[in-house]
Amino acid sequence: MAMPAPAAAGSGGAAPGSVGDVRRSNLALVLGAVAEFPPGTCPSRAQVAGATGLTKASVSSLVLDLLDAGIIREVGLNPQGRGRPGVGLELNPGRAVMGMEVNVDYISAAAVDLAGNVVIREVRERDNRNSAVGPVLAALAVLAARVRSAAGEQGVEVLGGGLAVPGLVEPATGRVLTAPNLGWVDADLDLDALLPETPLGVALFNEANAAALAELRHRPDGASNFLFVSGEVGVGGGIVIGSELFTGPEGHAGEVGHIVVDPGGGRCSCGGTGCLETVAGQDAIFSAAGLAPEGASRTASMSALLQALEAGETKALSAVTRAGRALGIGLASTARVVNIHSVVLGGHFAVLEPWLRQPLLESLQKYAPGKYTPEQVTVSAVGESGALLGAAGSVIRSLVEAPHRLHA
Repeated sequence: MAMPAPAAAGSGGAAPGSVGDVRRSNLALVLGAVAEFPPGTCPSRAQVAGATGLTKASVSSLVLDLLDAGIIREVGLNPQGRGRPGVGLELNPGRAVMGMEVNVDYISAAAVDLAGNVVIREVRERDNRNSAVGPVLAALAVLAARVRSAAGEQGVEVLGGGLAVPGLVEPATGRVLTAPNLGWVDADLDLDALLPETPLGVALFNEANAAALAELRHRPDGASNFLFVSGEVGVGGGIVIGSELFTGPEGHAGEVGHIVVDPGGGRCSCGGTGCLETVAGQDAIFSAAGLAPEGASRTASMSALLQALEAGETKALSAVTRAGRALGIGLASTARVVNIHSVVLGGHFAVLEPWLRQPLLESLQKYAPGKYTPEQVTVSAVGESGALLGAAGSVIRSLVEAPHRLHA
């Protein structure tokens, strides 16, 4: 699994170089080796020993700890050429992590097994604009409990979770510093209440960064350098360089939605003027297309927009064209600063790509000639599940790097 993650909290108190510390490192080494084998390949203890450089006896002892913790399981027999076949090992599909997301107009939750497969996923449309933190998290806790129960009925135990939020976050304290479209400022989240009595607890992530990490793992082209830009009510971005998420010194890099694309434009939720999301955000597009009826759901509004685009309605085409041009200005500016030549479109940008693409490419050519070729502008490989997969995947990665958290 090639998904970087924050260091796990509560990793133990052994002094560096102690016997306990070495064993914990070796547990992670063995589990990482099992996780790195291709899907469908179940390595034997001997193969894990070969991959890690540890002795077969050491691997056998460490594997027992991982089996006791329920992180891996034994499966069938794995032929190894000459001699007796060995018992295969794989990540236990009966263990999962919950990916959760709060966005402006919906909440969602998904149980994701340790191999990164979605076991069950639910989305509930909900207007979270200017809602107090408590009711939003309470609604999410109910949704997460339902998903957790459904996973349990399939024999899958949820070990912990990751929550993705569209705003600047402070993961170490569980605080949302600012989420303008939610109306949250310096909001302390009771993360443990989302998944009570789970050994790994709940970690906090920025929504676009989480989705970028999911994209990194699932990209069919194996790209290791790209800008992920997600269109929701707001516009978020995640920068991946050398297969690592770049977040800057305070963890807040990638705020593409607040690049100024029209200095004389409208007021943004962040307090600025003319930001990208005032033109290319979901609400901005619906409004410009004349499709923002009071009380309409996100699904209904997007469906109406797509119908209007397919019918060639002028206002809808004009709104998406304007959004594509503005997006091109924002991406051109980003390309100049971070020198990345590949962009991945997520959220409604992926949905609207057939109509958005041409004005976007024209804008990129005008404002950043030669920085992007058409082939370097692609759509998301993970779709609407990106933030869920990324949040869950990061927690899974932290478990792989510190499996003793479950064995302790």
